Amino acid sequence: QVQLVESGGDLVQDGGSLRLSCAQSGRASNRLSTGWFRQAPGKDREFVAAIKSYGGSTYYGSSVKGRFTISRDNAKNTVYLQMNNLKSEDTAVYYCAAGERLITSSLGSQSGYDYWGQGTQVTVSS
Repeated sequence: QVQLVESGGDLVQDGGSLRLSCAQSGRASNRLSTGWFRQAPGKDREFVAAIKSYGGSTYYGSSVKGRFTISRDNAKNTVYLQMNNLKSEDTAVYYCAAGERLITSSLGSQSGYDYWGQGTQVTVSS
């Protein structure tokens, strides 16, 4: 089993910043590609960002590119999502997801991931 635990969600003002963390544990954690998705009430779950295993190439959804940065700290076995210049449209529950055999073309699709965290709430005041 692989476990993912998100943290760092909070209430923040428009234009503010937050850093989300996804702590990963389990035998396969070193080989995981990791993605962040978000879901607002009444909306479909949306791809936010992903980082591939090994090489660490990063990918971003069009709505967050240039504002969010995904990174990995191998020593802490944790993936981060640095969120800058937050907007009200960023309000959502943010989920960390991981998969062991994801190809680049599948990183933005929910169905490609094997493990999911419980989510952390990010609320940006209007």
